[in-house]
Amino acid sequence: MDQLPDADFYGFEDLLSDTEKDKLAELRQFLAEEVLPHAVDWWNEARFPSDLLPKLAQLELSAPVHQGYSPLFAGLVIAEMTRADTSLATFFMVHHDLFVEALLAFGSAEQQARLLDDARALRITGAFALTEPEHGSDVAGGMSTTAVRDGDHWVLNGAKRWIGNGTFCDYMVLWAREPETGYTRGFLLDATLPGVVRTRIENKTALRTVQNADIVLTDVRVPQADLLAGVESFDDTKQLLRGSRIMVGWQAVGAQLATFDVARAYAVERTQFGRPLAAFQLIQQQLVSILGNVVASTGMLARVTELEHGGYQLPSGEGEVPEARGDMARAALAKSYASAKMRESVALGRSILGGNGIVTDYRMAKIFADAEAIYTYEGTYEINTLIVGRDITGVSALR
Repeated sequence: MDQLPDADFYGFEDLLSDTEKDKLAELRQFLAEEVLPHAVDWWNEARFPSDLLPKLAQLELSAPVHQGYSPLFAGLVIAEMTRADTSLATFFMVHHDLFVEALLAFGSAEQQARLLDDARALRITGAFALTEPEHGSDVAGGMSTTAVRDGDHWVLNGAKRWIGNGTFCDYMVLWAREPETGYTRGFLLDATLPGVVRTRIENKTALRTVQNADIVLTDVRVPQADLLAGVESFDDTKQLLRGSRIMVGWQAVGAQLATFDVARAYAVERTQFGRPLAAFQLIQQQLVSILGNVVASTGMLARVTELEHGGYQLPSGEGEVPEARGDMARAALAKSYASAKMRESVALGRSILGGNGIVTDYRMAKIFADAEAIYTYEGTYEINTLIVGRDITGVSALR
């Protein structure tokens, strides 16, 4: 049989430079050898593969846009990681797209000199502690974790929930409110300080490899040197969350790539009624629907990623698209649209596999379950929809 087309049906990867194509190929080889053969076992056992981190660091993919790679390449890195294992991609995003990016955006020269090289090389790991037990979508106005100045220290009290990497990280970018002023402060919290209690969240049905934690802070004393110097208000978090929301949209692309890979291979190889499943019209229709969803999602994410980083220089060099800048509404539309299409795609993929679609042996059940986390975090579908609605009508339905 001739080589079948890839799910990149419109050739988005053709827009990459030769260097980026080579790097993406290196990443794919790493994922094929070091991740795909083991990812289902990690997921079934709810075990994070810490021994993989030195090998992952050798790829040197931390904050790729800061290294001169294109925004499209940065998005495709997350899509490819998710294609192999959503949990690994989530670890990577929490550490690099939130923790490392926070250091780059808001860290002082001293903080960057102390932590940045080790963080990029995964010699230390980071988390991002914003969500609270009683405050998710409304954490901007309802944050209850407090930070009180006491001489050359800050005293933190409160709780955080759903903190990815939280059980084992060395540092967290942790957000707290100063009661006296109402200002939001960001801290580089040493996770081993007295008064920090971390408990793994058990019994998850998605992202089981990711070590999410409940964090309780009781009179934790953080030195002034670990206050994020560049944070002035809660609005500063939006810079990080907007970029992270876009990258979760790329995760929705990656989940659909994985769905297409698994469902197409199964349809071609599985025989029923004396012929391959792929010979049935309904199966072909479902596969084409998945393909259409992933192509549309990739196109939207490719464009919003360009906007987030200031527009797009025409390859010919003969002109330039007028500079544009991403905003939260555009990020929210991309994330909500792609995650909704992803939910449709993974349901079709699970259906194609029939009963085998509900056991992790065939990968599809894991992809299906992990998609629910992508659909929910970095803003639920409903909240992201209302962010866009507010932007296009000028009327907020959130309050």
